Amino acid sequence: MSGPLDGLLVVALEQAVAAPFATRQLADAGARVIKIERIGEGDFARHYDDAAGPGYSSWFVWLNRGKQSIELDVKSPEGHAALAALIARADVLVQNLAPGALDRLGFPIAELRAKYPRLITCSVTGYGPDGPYRDRKAYDLLIQSEAGLVSLTGSPEAPAKAGLSVADVAGGMYAYSNVLLALLQRGITGEGAHVEVSLFDALLEWLGHQVTFTRALDRLPRRAGARHATIAPYGPFPCADGSDVVIAVQNTREMQLLCGALDVPELADDPRFATNDGRVLNAAALDAAIAARTTQLSSNDLISRLEDAALAWGRVNDLFGVMQHPQLAARGRWADVPTPNGPLQALRPPLDITGVDAPMKAVPSLGQHTAEVLAWLGLPAASPEEHTP
Repeated sequence: MSGPLDGLLVVALEQAVAAPFATRQLADAGARVIKIERIGEGDFARHYDDAAGPGYSSWFVWLNRGKQSIELDVKSPEGHAALAALIARADVLVQNLAPGALDRLGFPIAELRAKYPRLITCSVTGYGPDGPYRDRKAYDLLIQSEAGLVSLTGSPEAPAKAGLSVADVAGGMYAYSNVLLALLQRGITGEGAHVEVSLFDALLEWLGHQVTFTRALDRLPRRAGARHATIAPYGPFPCADGSDVVIAVQNTREMQLLCGALDVPELADDPRFATNDGRVLNAAALDAAIAARTTQLSSNDLISRLEDAALAWGRVNDLFGVMQHPQLAARGRWADVPTPNGPLQALRPPLDITGVDAPMKAVPSLGQHTAEVLAWLGLPAASPEEHTP
C-alpha cells in the first residue's frame, strides 16, 4: 500500500543516529529517501557492531531500512554535481554534518531556500546553530550529561546514563515531526521552510517537569534508581521466585487497596504513609515493609493479587523476555527485514494509521543504488577512481 508520504523525495546527508532515525520514519511513511554515504566507508554507524554481518551493525539495520544508498565524494566536481541535481529535485533535505560543513561544500541553507522556495531543509545539531557550544562535538552521552539527565538517572550512590541513545532519539523525533509540520505548512502556503533541531534542546524538553520542579522548589529531584522520585510506593519489588514486579501506587486510595491485597493492614494505619509526601519522605521504610511481604509470594501470586485489586503492575523484563512478550506476538509486531546477509526480525514501527501498512523494506548495501540514482539524474556512472577509499 502507498504510504502517506508516497512520492516525496528526501535527500539525507546523514550519519550516526539522530538524522537517520528521522529519515527512517519518513521512509516508513512512504517517502523515497536517498542516503548519501562516503565512498568505500559509508555511514560510520555501519561498523558499530557486526549484528547482521560486517557493515550491517544493529544500529544501521535499525535506522536505515527502506532507504537507497549512494556513494558520493561530494567534494569532487562529479559528486558535487550529483548532490546539486538531487537537491534540485528534493522535497526535503536532512543533514547532520558538522556545523558549517554544508556551507563549505557550497550548499548554504539560505541559498538553497532562496533557489528552491518549496524545499524543506532540516539541520540536526548538538547544541544549535549559534552560542558558545555551537562547534562542540555532541555525542549522545555528552548531551545526556550536559542536559542533566545523567544526574537524575541511577542510584542514590551513583549517576548513570540512560540505557538507550535518548538524546539522539529525541532529536530524531523532533526532526521528523517538525519536517511533517513544514510539509503541512507547505501544503497550505506553497512555501518550504528551514527546520533547526538541537539534541540539547530536544532532551531538555523531555526533562521539562524536572526543570520546573527544580526551579519552582529550589531543590533537586532525588535520584531513585528504578523507583519514582516523587511518588511512593512506585518501583520494583522482589518475589519469592527471584523475579521482580513493579508496583505503581498513584494515590492514598490505591495505597489502602495495596495494603489489603498484601494483607498488611498495619501499613494502612501507619501515619508515616498516610499521604504521598509522607510515603516519599519515608520511602526506605515503606519499601522495606512491602518487600518483606512480596518476598513471601511468587510473582504470579503477587500479580494475581494486584489484578484483583485493580492496581497497576509490570514485570521487570530483560530483552530476552521482551522478545517473547505475549503482547508483541498477539499484535503481530514482529516482521522480517531483508538485509544483504539474509532476513532479520525487527519490530514494526509504531505507525498505526487506518489504511497504511508501514513497509519493512530492505537495508541497503553501501552504494547499492548509486548507478540507478545517477542514471535517473541523467549523470554518468562514477569512474573506478571515484570509488577509491
